[in-house]
Amino acid sequence: MADVLVLGGTGTTGRRVVAGLRAAGFPARAATRKPGEAGQVRFDWADRSTHAEALRGASAVYLLAPIGEAAPAGVVAPFLDDALDAGVRRVVLLSSSAVTDDTPGLGDLQRLVRAAPEWAVLRPSWFMQNFTGEHLVAQGVRDGEIVTATGDGRVAFVDAGDIAAVAVRALTDREPHNTEHVLTGPAALSYAEAAALVSAHLGRPVRHRAVSTEAFAALLTSSGLPEPFAAVLAALDEGIRRGAEDRVTPVVEQVTGRPARSFATVVQEEIR
Repeated sequence: MADVLVLGGTGTTGRRVVAGLRAAGFPARAATRKPGEAGQVRFDWADRSTHAEALRGASAVYLLAPIGEAAPAGVVAPFLDDALDAGVRRVVLLSSSAVTDDTPGLGDLQRLVRAAPEWAVLRPSWFMQNFTGEHLVAQGVRDGEIVTATGDGRVAFVDAGDIAAVAVRALTDREPHNTEHVLTGPAALSYAEAAALVSAHLGRPVRHRAVSTEAFAALLTSSGLPEPFAAVLAALDEGIRRGAEDRVTPVVEQVTGRPARSFATVVQEEIR
């Protein structure tokens, strides 16, 4: 197998995909705007001149759309054209469980990917790792208050490592998956329930404060997100409040052969 190009190769799922590919004996190159290590290649969505070299010799691509773009198809479509012209046969897209073909802007990507000879669309629920690192929820953990517009709605949070494990199989299995995978953890939790687990682990108060969709969009904009993208994210929270993410699927175990990791396990192992 030729190289697998992993876009977002130093990010939450991308670095795990790179590690999983290499551990399984597959050559992987991590695409990043600022390569600084062996096995990394420069890639910038805004600079199409970086695309050809990143794609050279690749047979498969792990695709992450440009972050912060509410309608990324205009940028992604030319890249996919270049990829197929360069000999890429398989494309695995990281999408979201909240995105369907009918979702304005983001839904276009799923239709684009299905034009590849071999493909898969990963539609994970919200990441457990949002409670760590630099995510707004993680900042809420540090501040002792997680703010969302989800109300009492539940989410089957999924481990980024499980997403990556499914991605590795979708990128390397002899038979292409040619399907969508809705990926969840083993249980659905409200943000209040998740905050209580985090609080018990840390030994200090962490609570959830529910706000309106409009207030949450304003909060996201004030944190630096473009207003159109903030509106998209706030609408996703509203969907959670209405029950759109209150579901559990067995896909992680079906694809990888092992159960999905629980939120409590990730909290114990990754939140400090």
